[in-house]
Amino acid sequence: MSADGMGDGSTQATPGDGEEKKPLIEYPTVYTFKVMGRQAPDFADYVRGVFRTLMGTEISPDSIRELPSSKGTYVSLSVSVYLLSEEHRRSIYSRLRQEERVVYYL
Repeated sequence: MSADGMGDGSTQATPGDGEEKKPLIEYPTVYTFKVMGRQAPDFADYVRGVFRTLMGTEISPDSIRELPSSKGTYVSLSVSVYLLSEEHRRSIYSRLRQEERVVYYL
């Protein structure tokens, strides 16, 4: 904690600031998640199914881009979805953390 007692992550206003800080992401928005896992023939379908459950609707194949690693061991998927809130974005990250086949996510 800092000496000014602001160790809780809050920020202190500076004189002349006068404006509230805008959120980094303004909703609704199209947001792209990066999901990485071991290369497997069904990994993209698996991730599409996870997002189908989380979004409550089918995910278009055009919304997913696939990029294999240089050695072909892993695959990275970029999944673009329409989000309405920060809470929804966080809930998706929380679910991705629980998925055994997901090695890494951004």
